[in-house]
Amino acid sequence: MAEADGSVAHPHYRRLISGGQAPRNLSDAVHALCSVHGDHPGMIADVLANAVQPEAQDWLTAAAAGFVDERTYLAQLTAAVGPLPSTPGQAETESALVGERHALEMLARSERRGCATGAVAALLLDWGSIRGMLDIAAERFGLAAPAPTFPSNAGTAAMIAALGTSPGIQRAILFGAQQLFAQHRGLWSLLEARASARGDL
Repeated sequence: MAEADGSVAHPHYRRLISGGQAPRNLSDAVHALCSVHGDHPGMIADVLANAVQPEAQDWLTAAAAGFVDERTYLAQLTAAVGPLPSTPGQAETESALVGERHALEMLARSERRGCATGAVAALLLDWGSIRGMLDIAAERFGLAAPAPTFPSNAGTAAMIAALGTSPGIQRAILFGAQQLFAQHRGLWSLLEARASARGDL
């Protein structure tokens, strides 16, 4: 699913990691990702606090700790890339980003067993790809990229396999993952539209 539905499948993401992009496009992406994922405590911490699947606590604790480091990196990178690029339709963008954050909050607080953990797994898997783009931006703007500290893809895959103990939970995990990937696809499409509006595509 991560390969077919995640960030790596979106043309604007691929454009950003291919090199030769206008710095404004990288800056815009960093600002948007910070807006969606940079707030404390973050989606993973919300899932951990809600504790719908207590057996996932150790994995969620490690993931939440890793994303504390990622938020710090995002904040440093947002400062390094400079101001948000001037783009037509900024008010509509702000509204869309609020919608993204709300959707992630709803996923994190789902009481359906497996839904929130599926969303976290999708975030971790997709963040590996997003991290590649962030690291390209860091290099472009002169910031050293720290090593990620969140759980490995293999560890996440093993945990999801262990959590999916029934067909119902498996469906909920898939639903949560699908919703997270859909939100990220929407974010890349928004950034693509903004780049087009600036004449940067």
